[in-house]
Amino acid sequence: MANRRKFIKTSLKVGALLPFAGTALISCGSVEAEIGEGQAKQLRILILGGTSFLGPHQIVYALERGHSVTTFTRGKTRPTVHQELFDQVTMLTGDRENDLKALETGTWDAVIDNSGHQVEWTRKTAELLKDRADLYLYTSSTGVYYPYLTDNITEDTKLVTTIPEDLEDEEMEMEYGYGVMKTNSEAAAREAFGEDRTLVVRPTYMIGPADKTNRFIHWPLRLAKGGEILVPGKADDPIQYADVRDVAEWMIRLIEDKQTGSFNAVGPKETQNIHDFVAEAARAFDGESTFVMVDDYDFLKSQDIYYLVPWVIVEDNNYGSSRASNAKSIAAGLTFRPLVDTVKDTYNWWQSDALGQEAKDAFLLNEKTVFAREETVLEAWKART
Repeated sequence: MANRRKFIKTSLKVGALLPFAGTALISCGSVEAEIGEGQAKQLRILILGGTSFLGPHQIVYALERGHSVTTFTRGKTRPTVHQELFDQVTMLTGDRENDLKALETGTWDAVIDNSGHQVEWTRKTAELLKDRADLYLYTSSTGVYYPYLTDNITEDTKLVTTIPEDLEDEEMEMEYGYGVMKTNSEAAAREAFGEDRTLVVRPTYMIGPADKTNRFIHWPLRLAKGGEILVPGKADDPIQYADVRDVAEWMIRLIEDKQTGSFNAVGPKETQNIHDFVAEAARAFDGESTFVMVDDYDFLKSQDIYYLVPWVIVEDNNYGSSRASNAKSIAAGLTFRPLVDTVKDTYNWWQSDALGQEAKDAFLLNEKTVFAREETVLEAWKART
């Protein structure tokens, strides 16, 4: 989600990495790479998607572990990390809406569905591949738990299956719609492959290099600049996030382990609040920062600040948004790299030539962002208090 409210208005309408150089890759064309002791056998993995945010990180890790990778995409998205590794990937082209011809032949040990943005897309590909693949991993979202009304949301928490008919809030309707789409897509995958061959991973906000949604870049850029920094939310507001690389690598290991069932891809490992988050994230840079804690929800809402990912205003349907349990996932091997590394690597990726200036300007020149409005908001806050 680009941010909690703006993403609802945009990305949720359809629906919750660096350094680049020096990565040792194992060629898919030569499936003779040595597998380390205790490592799984070489697998044939098909990724539906693969060129955007999550996919390149899955691919580089899979290749490093000796697996072969095939992607199925429209051929329109150019990756902004690990571009060189795609020479070692078999790339199929088509469209999940109306052109699956490239998937009519071939066999795989596992399918990773990163681009199941419509229930029918998941249903059609799962049905098409159920007799030619052993395992189907559907990339879902913690959005299946919306509205987030309770503490400790586990994989057994009831999922959202319908959109209430009496909703008058367009944004809330889109949140319900995204959750319903993901829930029904999970069901479609299970219907085709069966419970014993279906794996569902439900990420919370994924952050890190190659994130084109600009949902997290505020923090690396703002902390690098230093100075007086607005921090929204109350001291005990919980936050959750997951480095995209931690999720990607864990997915590959889940496949190697032949895991099935549902898992929340949620970090950090220990409970963290917004104040702890900014204090730790600031350690990524040497500059001096002063945090201004803006803890009045009414004021924040008057300034149209409902989110600053990973922070989300903690009330009403979002009470439990950052209270999903990761206990089951940790037991299944989910690991977490330091937040400082995530912030540094995201900043370095953003500053590199991997991302064009047009993409950067979409954030830097957007006058509606907190990044652009921060000084004005802080002036209003100080005048008020």
